[in-house]
Amino acid sequence: MYRTHTCGELNTSFTQKEVKLAGWVAKRRDHGGVIFIDLRDQYGITQVVFNPEYHTPCYEQAKSLRSEYVIQVTGLVHERPEDRHNEKLATGDIEVMVHELNVLNISQTPPFEMDDAITVNDEIRLKYRYLDLRRTKLHNDIRVRGRVTSAVRYYMEKEGFTEIETPVLMKSTPEGARDFLVPSRNFPGRFYALPQSPQTYKQLLMVSGFDKYFQIVKCFRDEDLRKDRQPEFTQIDIEMSFVDEDDVMNVASGLTAHLFKEILGVELETPFPRLSYKDAMETYGTDKPDRRFELTLKNVSAVFAETGFNAFKGVLENGGHIAMLVLPAQYNYTRKQIDQLVDYAKKYGAKGLAYSKVAGEGLQTGIAKFLSESEQKSLIEQFHLKENDLLFFIADTYDITYNALGAVRLKLGEDLNLIDKNKHDLFWVVDFPLLEYNPDEKRYVARHHPFTSPKADQMEQLDEHPDKALARAYDLVWNGNEIAGGSIRIHRNDIQQKMFNVLNISEEEAEAKFGFLLDALKYGAPPHGGIAFGLDRLVMLLTGNESIRDVIAFPKTSSGLSLMDNAPSEVDEAQLKELHIRLRR
Repeated sequence: MYRTHTCGELNTSFTQKEVKLAGWVAKRRDHGGVIFIDLRDQYGITQVVFNPEYHTPCYEQAKSLRSEYVIQVTGLVHERPEDRHNEKLATGDIEVMVHELNVLNISQTPPFEMDDAITVNDEIRLKYRYLDLRRTKLHNDIRVRGRVTSAVRYYMEKEGFTEIETPVLMKSTPEGARDFLVPSRNFPGRFYALPQSPQTYKQLLMVSGFDKYFQIVKCFRDEDLRKDRQPEFTQIDIEMSFVDEDDVMNVASGLTAHLFKEILGVELETPFPRLSYKDAMETYGTDKPDRRFELTLKNVSAVFAETGFNAFKGVLENGGHIAMLVLPAQYNYTRKQIDQLVDYAKKYGAKGLAYSKVAGEGLQTGIAKFLSESEQKSLIEQFHLKENDLLFFIADTYDITYNALGAVRLKLGEDLNLIDKNKHDLFWVVDFPLLEYNPDEKRYVARHHPFTSPKADQMEQLDEHPDKALARAYDLVWNGNEIAGGSIRIHRNDIQQKMFNVLNISEEEAEAKFGFLLDALKYGAPPHGGIAFGLDRLVMLLTGNESIRDVIAFPKTSSGLSLMDNAPSEVDEAQLKELHIRLRR
């Protein structure tokens, strides 16, 4: 037996009892001929003491101990002197006087200390990820991930869901991000794809008569990465038969409330409120708004309907929008900060960021000289503006106007510390557009995916005004982050074919990509819908991290490399020949 107890469980109730502990040397201190070791395992830290007056051979042996050595000790538990209690440790009231030491393994000097307080270069951390994972915060956050998946399974099984695994090797159905392709040795020139999501399979399970399905599943997308993206990621995938939007959202809300209670000890009120996509965009400038602070956007297109200001006039004549953001007078924003904000808005496609300031019954500075007296007065009266309020305007297309001004809003919230970090704001965004026009491809594309059902009263819109059709889709937002998204699916073959027609997907292309699903819809597919949570992002937020890499055991870099094992790597010619692949050098 290597240990009788862990390094996180001893307290004064064990005083004068003999114990065995095993773990890593976290810190070594030599105080006047007595050696103190902080012994670490997954469960905590216990101070062990090598005193020559207590046991000379162990003391002499301990002189060779260094950081990250793996050791086993046997000793008696002593209560620490009152002035040496350590309130930072769960075991801080005791120490173990060692009378037997066994060095289980030695360690080279690590490339960095296993200390959360020390900043380590990300590349070094990822190269030595197995050491990085010993650090307390990261180690504990990975354990929280395990608690989350256990809590998900408990809740879903209690609600009557069946966990079913779907294939990892599947047919390539490129619609959105690029597929990762896997060459087939047995079928030369043919490829499997790694699933971007289990979307088609979970719909097929509904056709198969499984009423409630869930899965914690790996997904793969070959796309450009950033801090909250990885080439492989994990979803909590849910699908249900004979349901409408409310049914799916109720299950997802219940699961979310269960996770908050289990992981954070926070009780959430359900049902969560709902916000339409239109209101989210025109009030906050994004479909996943952070509502923990009050700054909101104002649609001021009507105020400038007859304007003589050419920059605004031209936008409105071309069907564009004008929106305004008001920074209250109490927040003193300098001209230099305003100029930086203008440059920031341009990163989001805006041609600029106009501004002005309330002064008396009118405006001054910035664009004030271009606005009529009646326009200035109308702004002040209609939006209840106050002296020295600072006004920001963007005039452009709908998407650029609201996206860019929404980004400005969020930056102001962060720069001015307006965001209440202790608040949990969860709500649903609903009534999404079904489609969006892709000018590069010169066709409509699905905003979610091509199996999302239009609202029942929107079928005519698909023929006459596809861009105005609304989807039976819903996203769950938490503090400005989309943590889950889903929809009611198309369950009738004729409607699915109609959707493909609108998306300019020919019958031949539809058959080649999705023929198996279209065939299945002909055999009595039930009405069904579902939702998927991004597990990595959810755990990231639950643990207070800013990147999903900090809750994935072995993540890739932002360019998709694994620095620890050098993946992706070259393979030898024999492997390529076996797969009937020749590389162009």
